[in-house]
Parts: sequence; C-alpha cells; structure tokens
Amino acid sequence: MSKNQLQQLPSVSKVLLEVKSDTQLHINYITKIIKSEISRYRADAKAGKLKLKRNVIVHKILSEIDRLSKPSMKNIINGTGVVLHTGFGRAPLSKKVIANAAKTLEGYVNLEFDLDSGKRGERQNHINEMLSAICGSEKSLIVNNNAAAVLIALNTFAEGKDVIVSRGQEMEIGGSFRIPDVVRKSHCNLVEVGTTNRTHLIDYEKAITKNTGAILWAHTSNYVVQGFTKEVSLIELAALAKKKRIPLVADLGSGALVNMVKMGLPSEELVADVVKAGADIITFSGDKLLGGPQSGLIVGKKKFVTGIHKNALYRTYRCDKWTIALMEETLRTYFSDDKVSSDNLSLKLLTASQNTLLKRGEKILTDIPKKKINDLGIALVESKVEAGSGSLPVETIPSAALQFKPKTMSVSKLAKAFRTGNTPVVGYTKGNTFYIDLKAVLPNQVSRLIQAIQDV
Repeated sequence: MSKNQLQQLPSVSKVLLEVKSDTQLHINYITKIIKSEISRYRADAKAGKLKLKRNVIVHKILSEIDRLSKPSMKNIINGTGVVLHTGFGRAPLSKKVIANAAKTLEGYVNLEFDLDSGKRGERQNHINEMLSAICGSEKSLIVNNNAAAVLIALNTFAEGKDVIVSRGQEMEIGGSFRIPDVVRKSHCNLVEVGTTNRTHLIDYEKAITKNTGAILWAHTSNYVVQGFTKEVSLIELAALAKKKRIPLVADLGSGALVNMVKMGLPSEELVADVVKAGADIITFSGDKLLGGPQSGLIVGKKKFVTGIHKNALYRTYRCDKWTIALMEETLRTYFSDDKVSSDNLSLKLLTASQNTLLKRGEKILTDIPKKKINDLGIALVESKVEAGSGSLPVETIPSAALQFKPKTMSVSKLAKAFRTGNTPVVGYTKGNTFYIDLKAVLPNQVSRLIQAIQDV
C-alpha cells in the first residue's frame, strides 16, 4: 500500500517546471520548499496515510510556494487597544511621515556628506540640533534602541568602575532586559543602595568611592511601588553627582516630549524636565511615547554626549538612513510642549476620546448586516486600555470596543478567522468573549475592519 502511495510523489524537477516564472523567490529557496513539502508527503506515504493524487500534491506544493512568495510582514488591524504594542512594532507611523522619508531616501542621500563644504559629514547632524532644542539639552545622539543607549553611556564613563543604582529601580523592562544585566554588560560593577521600597540620599553618599564611575537613575515607568516608600529626587541626585564630579545617567524609558496631562493623558516624566533637573545624560526610546521609529535617544551635556559619540561601541549601535529620516520627520510633528501634529499617529491614537471611539463603533455597526451582528453576537461596549510598552502603565485610558459572543462558532475559532483573513485583525479574548478594541484602529482602517467582520 505504501509503495503505491510513494509512486504518487512528484519529483523536485517536475514541481519546478510548474512554478510560475514571475515568482519572486530565489531558486534555492523554492527548491528547499519543494523538498520540505515532498518530505512531508513521503512520511505520510510510508505510514500508508497518503490519500492524495500526484496532481493534487503538485497543486498544494505550488500553493505553498505562492504563499511564501508574499511578504511575511503584513499590514494588520490592531484590535488589542494597545497603541504602543511591542509585537506590532510599537509606535505606528503615519502615511505622511513614511512618504516624506521614502521620498528623501529614493536613490542616494547625503547621510554622511556635507553639501556646503563638499566634505564628509556626520549622520547625527540631521536631527541633533532639532532634538536638542526640543529637549532643552546641549547635544543629542541617536542609537538603535534605548538598551544600547544605556549600555554605551555606562560603558563610556564607568567601564571597570562602580555604577550606583537604587534597589527600587532594578527593574526588568521586558524581554529579560534587566537594569543589573545592562550594567554588567557595560563592563561596570553594580553597587546597590537602599531597599526595594526606600532609598535615601545618604545611601548614595555612603556608596561613593574613588572607584565610582557613575550614578544611574532609572525611571520606573512600567511599575509603581506604593505604601511606605522613599526615593531620591533627580534634583538631589544631580546636586550630589555634581559635588562629587560623577556623571548622573538618567534612563527615562518611554521619553515624553510633550505634556501628557495637557493632552488628556496620564502624567509622564518629561525629557525637558529631567534635563532641567541637572542629569548629565538622559536616555529614552524613540518608538514609544515619542511616536517615531525604533531607536534610543541620548541627550544631555555636550561633553558627556560627545564622549559617548567617540566610544568605539557607537559604530555598532549607530542608526541607518531609514531610522534617521523617519526620526527627523517624526520630530517635525512637534510644535510646542502641548501641540503636536496629527501626523504623529501614536499621539493621535492615544488622545482620541472615548466619545469619538463610541461614535466610530456605532458607525461600524450600522454598516454591518443585522444577521451578521446577531450571529456573531456583536455589541459596542466601553473599555479601558493601556498605552503599551511600559508607557503610562499604572493608569488606564478610556476606550470603546466591539464585543463578540458568537453563536455559530467558538471564540477561539473566531479569533483565528480574524487573524488569518485577507486583512489580519488581532483582538483579545476574555473568557467566552472576543473583543476588538477601537483605540488602536486607524481611522483609515475602519472600512477594512467592516469588511473583515463581514468575511468571518
């Protein structure tokens, strides 16, 4: 029986002849796919479980090649309500920001070329002055993420020396990124002071020795310790660091450039306020509350930022032309400490009112057939969401969501149907209910969302 089934398997060369000539895949990859698929069918044949004819097998292999010829990265609808979703690339970028950057980057660009002098330039110059002005700092630097920013800052000034950190700030950011690990990977010695809930200025003072290279202050943006607590202010730490002639490195994490309260959002430490407090070096993410591409931003006093720039590690952490172009366009969306262009998509989504989202939800329901609404058990409900990526973690933001209690299929099957549709929609499940939150759904995606609901 298995022998007859084995005879149904096509040869690699036979399948290759059937592959479309315009398939945009390397021939080696196509061959690998074919061999892998044939191997799978061969295992079934040997077990006597293959029930397909050769022509059907060829068709299925060709379908798999066609599937893999399409981009793996797809444009999705984020129905989780989490605007800064790490799994979805954190800060979403607007079409205008992307288009402006793409227009600039077509062909060759003056990434490291000074057009005025005709000599080699510096890639940092494209955003340095603008970012420094927005933050009120003397100088700035961009690297590929905030973890790199913290690591290179500590390595520059404290390699082989001690870095003092409060135990209450030894947090894990996510993905096993932990402050103590970063300190050690910077080739620095971690010196812990205080306790989890209480650290005093005297704790820092007692820990300072001739081998102290830096004091690290880390903004606990992804958790809060409440109750009997005490922490040392940045102003106090800055004064101590200045007195002892030790650099103070402040890791802000999310890095807000505008007053979140004025924009109707929970309060968040402003980069400009940390600069004013006297920190020598401030690091933060470019792809969280700032709303730009993945990057780590370093601002602060000129002599310290310049020192980091000269570190040999900088070349391994420097950003490419795409990141710099997108960051330049993102910075152009900021007008003042409480005025931002609607082209900053992250802040536009975060600041959308619950009332606006409820009206959007009502419009969606009016465009869906009543039978579909009944079959899927769709209702519009108020909801609460988090910003995401450790930003504004304690406070929730009012939102609105489409609630699904399907009558004709399981919730898990419904969720998969949304994820695997022509336009992937990713929501979340609670108990026997599926939700598509509207907080992170782009306004121009509403019609596609309606179609996706009708298609499941």
